[in-house]
Amino acid sequence: MSNKELLAVSACLLGMNCKYNGGNNRLPEKTILQLEESYCMIPICPEQLGGLPTPRKPAERQGETVVMKDGIDVTKQFHDGALAAQCILRERGVRIALLKSRSPSCGKDKIYDGSFTGTLKSGDGVTAELLRSEGIKVFTEQEINQLL
Repeated sequence: MSNKELLAVSACLLGMNCKYNGGNNRLPEKTILQLEESYCMIPICPEQLGGLPTPRKPAERQGETVVMKDGIDVTKQFHDGALAAQCILRERGVRIALLKSRSPSCGKDKIYDGSFTGTLKSGDGVTAELLRSEGIKVFTEQEINQLL
């Protein structure tokens, strides 16, 4: 058994093509290798866990609601995905997560404001909010040095 700490990671940051447009947000190879030295990484994609397809229309939080750019309400899928991610982390005893910044699921402290204009506002994505409420330490790729 490894003595490495468990780290939940947004799957798109590890190069998995689960981003809304079918792409990913892969971290630099050097960064991934540095993370692997200290952590056993568990990839999660709350949007896919919630049943949303890839690719899909972009979505943003509008208060407690999550809406796709075409106006379709996907709040239930985002909440289902957050609960599924929470379950995975609980089952494995994960206490730290590295999540994609600005995402309506994974964003921490700053997310898009729901106007689909690229404007940021204070707030967390649905999954980040749930995980933080449980005491899980959430970091974004912009805070990665705190993990290395």
